[in-house]
Amino acid sequence: MAHARQHPARRTTVLSRTAVGATVPVALAALFAAASPAGAGTTGTAGAGDPYFPLAGNGGYHVRHYGLTLRYDPASRRLDGRAVLTARATEDLTRFDLDFQGLKVTGLTVDRKGARFRREGQELIVTPRRPLHRGQNFQVAVTYTGTPKPVTDPDGSLDGWIPTDDGAFVAGEPQGAMTWFPANNHPLDKASYDFTLTVPAGRTAVANGVLLGSRTAHGRTTFRWRQAEPMAAYLATATIGTFQVKQYTTRDGIKVYDAVDPREANAAKPVLGKLPSVLEWESRLFGPYPFRAAGSIVDHAPDVGYALETQTRPVYDSAPDLATLVHESAHQWFGDSVSLTSWKDIWLNEGFATYAEWLYAEQHGGKTAQAEFDALYARPAGDELWEFPPGDPGSGANIFGTPVYARGAMALHELRRAVGDRTFLRVLRAWAGTHRGGHGTTAQFVRLAERISGQDLGGLFRTWLYTPGKPHSA
Repeated sequence: MAHARQHPARRTTVLSRTAVGATVPVALAALFAAASPAGAGTTGTAGAGDPYFPLAGNGGYHVRHYGLTLRYDPASRRLDGRAVLTARATEDLTRFDLDFQGLKVTGLTVDRKGARFRREGQELIVTPRRPLHRGQNFQVAVTYTGTPKPVTDPDGSLDGWIPTDDGAFVAGEPQGAMTWFPANNHPLDKASYDFTLTVPAGRTAVANGVLLGSRTAHGRTTFRWRQAEPMAAYLATATIGTFQVKQYTTRDGIKVYDAVDPREANAAKPVLGKLPSVLEWESRLFGPYPFRAAGSIVDHAPDVGYALETQTRPVYDSAPDLATLVHESAHQWFGDSVSLTSWKDIWLNEGFATYAEWLYAEQHGGKTAQAEFDALYARPAGDELWEFPPGDPGSGANIFGTPVYARGAMALHELRRAVGDRTFLRVLRAWAGTHRGGHGTTAQFVRLAERISGQDLGGLFRTWLYTPGKPHSA
């Protein structure tokens, strides 16, 4: 994500039967079982155990696939939806929760049988007609309607379904997915997605993955999108507007779909034209691009104030500069393909994407990474850069703060200096490759760096990730 307040550029951030079984790491079931504490009985927990967002996600099950059918009218701002979740129970369940806020539920079934449900804040609490058994596959269908409203995050930014003058800017980090579809809304739970989006003719609805087709009839156009690779709910989008669309395939076979608000087209064109070369450059550094689709959504949303790395197709609130494009593209590896297990580890997303900006500038005639580091280190001890350590931001209000981005990138630069360029790049490629389509933690990254380098790096990471204040020496 790129935050305007923090980052110099937040400017800082219909499926086939076989595709429903999209690859999910074996460890996921254990992670979700761990999210349900002993003594929880047969009711799935109301959260996945995240210290910063305790109600985000849910225990007791793993969603394998979302089928989202939405109809939106920008004039009335009414959204009618149907979400079909294909899931597997990770424990015996007499009831379970979904994250879903604001919209009215008009019907709910579990395995095609009516189920009881009630609302409690952001929780939609479901009691199926019959208990679910551990290991059992089941399907939840929820129909709903209303006027979606964004949530306000702890740092004051808007998140979720954000209305615009011609549609909606849809960006869900960290909480906003629940404003427009019922979800297991934590990065721990990744799934494949199908989107069927109907909007007035003349508007375009853009989601993740590959466009399967569109059809216009009776004054409305329906777009069908498929995101086959696993995706966290916060990375889903269904952004709607009046867009100029460009489609092409890169020489690596990646299907690119760009949607640009005409008001941003002139400023966006030269930057979006560099996307294929940016992806090629990042693939050389980080390993093969992890998805089959790419592109950009450039909206005109002056009240938003950030861009987000929505999977395969980042969404920008205005025409991005090149650094922001590099940043959001790097997130496709670091954040999207390799996802968090806890929001506390957000530096694994933002520090890595920020350092990608430094590397790109260094290798394309700009400032060196060392020069970026030195300029930051020259800031006085009272500067916001040293306000909290990036490996332990302390609260959800800080996860998009300057230390997470800039000091997180500084930690990577210190690692690079300690192990050398060749080993450093081996570490980045191994991290992206080993955890491709899955999850990672800071502890795992440290162990990987130590194994590949053969060095004890505990002191380096303690200093740059966990020690409060400005480090005594660079």
